[in-house]
Amino acid sequence: MARTLKDVICRYKTMNGFQVKRKAGWDTHGLPVEIEVEKQLGLSTKQEIEEYGIAEFNKKCRESVFTYEAHWREMTERMAFLIDMDDPYITLENDYIESEWWILDKVFKDGLIYEGYKILPYCPRCGTGLASHEVAQGYEEIKTMSAYVAFKRKDADEYFLAWTTTPWTLLSNVSLTVNANMDYVKIRTKDKEDTKGKVYILAKDSAPRVINEEYEVLEVKTGKELEFMEYEQLMPFVEVPEGKKIILCDTCRLCDY
Repeated sequence: MARTLKDVICRYKTMNGFQVKRKAGWDTHGLPVEIEVEKQLGLSTKQEIEEYGIAEFNKKCRESVFTYEAHWREMTERMAFLIDMDDPYITLENDYIESEWWILDKVFKDGLIYEGYKILPYCPRCGTGLASHEVAQGYEEIKTMSAYVAFKRKDADEYFLAWTTTPWTLLSNVSLTVNANMDYVKIRTKDKEDTKGKVYILAKDSAPRVINEEYEVLEVKTGKELEFMEYEQLMPFVEVPEGKKIILCDTCRLCDY
């Protein structure tokens, strides 16, 4: 599908009188190549790659990328994809690499590159960031452990009950998010061993599924009514300014707050 779309657009522009250079290419760098070679060699960690020898590993990667060249050429010809396969660009060749560095150098000197921050997926095993298409490779839905966490309300002996699949982020937690239009209930559990019970605040629809003991509903509020309530920091490893451990609505604009 992707190659058909590329071919159609290039053909259309050519028929409109534009000079469209149709150069094939081999993107030979990247994690997929490395992972395939790791499987071939029976390696599973970066340390094992270093023990095997980085130069030798790189050599295997260079050999691997052309394994499927004949298959790509056959498919390209069968679908009549109009492109030059005999003089392709190859990203592992020094001419290509030096051209890339020259472009980056010029863009930097022109003041068009800046240092900033970006959230992206990271693979601890590979020791590198991941592109979206790399994350999508072999994607499958699985069942995983999750956690329900009680955050104590600052001005009362009550607890906001939150659910997370990423408990490692709790160390730096500074806010909880609620749905502005959803109903939330304040409940008191009826524990035989604890006559007072515990008071929790959680989504109304979730209460019957989450609370495994009898409880009574003390109050019902919308998420909007919970907004800006404060709670105590779960793990005080980092000092957080007052008023920053709060409930936020999904419609809240943090920049305005």
